[in-house]
Amino acid sequence: MEKRDETTRTRLNNPRVDKLQQLVHKDSTDGWEKSWEQGVIPWDLGQPTPILVHLHQTGALPKGRALVPGCGSGYDVAAIACPERYVVGLDISDIAIKKAAELSSSLPNASYFNFLKADFFTWNPSELFDLILDYTFFCAIEPDMRLAWAQRIRDLLKPGGELITLMFPISDHVGGPPFKVSISDYEEVLLPMGFRAVSIVDNELAIGPRKSTKV
Repeated sequence: MEKRDETTRTRLNNPRVDKLQQLVHKDSTDGWEKSWEQGVIPWDLGQPTPILVHLHQTGALPKGRALVPGCGSGYDVAAIACPERYVVGLDISDIAIKKAAELSSSLPNASYFNFLKADFFTWNPSELFDLILDYTFFCAIEPDMRLAWAQRIRDLLKPGGELITLMFPISDHVGGPPFKVSISDYEEVLLPMGFRAVSIVDNELAIGPRKSTKV
């Protein structure tokens, strides 16, 4: 299995991040929905993640079925969907799923992707996946849920499937979301699940606030 990671240093003294943390901490169940309702979505780039577009265009992504947990507005889902790759975007927020559908339903490749409102930790699809993409999902969950995250990744991937995870944010800040992460945080939960790191390299396509990154 393959894992590509992105590391970055970022400033977290961002009013929108502060507001997001207030919403999530106040109501861990509905906090994410409220963040969408109020437009407090600091992770949303308004476009696909550049490195994922590059991997898709260069043929580096596995074909088959792909999953994007915590897909948000769905930019990455639509960007990598093609006749050889069917992509499922998953999010716990009903507003996010509706927005994703609205933004992408008229795209020419719309028949190659779908959006579902579901909890990643309890959702049981009828088919497994050849590829799972994780960017701002691992850092959004409470650190004590990371082992459960790794178990779900393992259970949702086909044997020999690939996980591509872009690590963010690597910093010394306290609290979250986003919670600080490190390569060792991923290895601690993924290695016992049978994963091996194939490549950890600099991400030359990281956006401005997320420069000095690795993929």
